[in-house]
Amino acid sequence: MTETQRQSVPRVDSGELDTSLAFLRFARECVIKKLDGLDEEQARRVLVPSGTSLLGLVRHLCDGERYWFGYHLTGLGSEPDWDRGMTAEPGQRIVDVVEQYRAAIADSDAAISRLGDPAALAVMPVDGQPKTLRWTIAHMTSETARHAGHADILREQIDGATGR
Repeated sequence: MTETQRQSVPRVDSGELDTSLAFLRFARECVIKKLDGLDEEQARRVLVPSGTSLLGLVRHLCDGERYWFGYHLTGLGSEPDWDRGMTAEPGQRIVDVVEQYRAAIADSDAAISRLGDPAALAVMPVDGQPKTLRWTIAHMTSETARHAGHADILREQIDGATGR
C-alpha cells in the first residue's frame, strides 16, 4: 500500500533537548496532517465506540499541551476537563482546532525554551513527586505519538490515506 502522507523521521542528533524537541514536533505535525483535505463531517466522524474523532483527538492533544507544558511545567492555567475524552465540541471547525493546537504548541515551545535545561523541575509534581522538563517532554512525546497512531487508523478508515 502506498503511503500518501509519508514524512521522514527527524535526523536531528545534536543534543538532548534538540533531539527530544525534534521528535515531539514530528509527532505533532503527523497528527495535524491527518486533518489535511478532510471536510468538517469527515473530521468529526466517529468510527470507534469511545466517540473519538480526528477533530476531537486534536482538541484533546491541545488540552494535553496546555496541561503538561502550561499547568504542570510552569504552573500557568488549570487542569482541563479530561472527561470530554476525544470528541469534538459542537460548532468547532477544523481551522479553529488546528489554530488552537498550533497556539498551544507555540506556548509549550516557549515554556521549554525559557526553562532550557532538561533537568529543570516542573512546578507541579506528579503523584507527589517532582518531575523534570526531560520527563515532561518524553511523556508528551509518547502521548502525542500514541494518538498519532490512533489518528493514522481513523484517517485510513475515512478515506484510505496512510503514512506518518
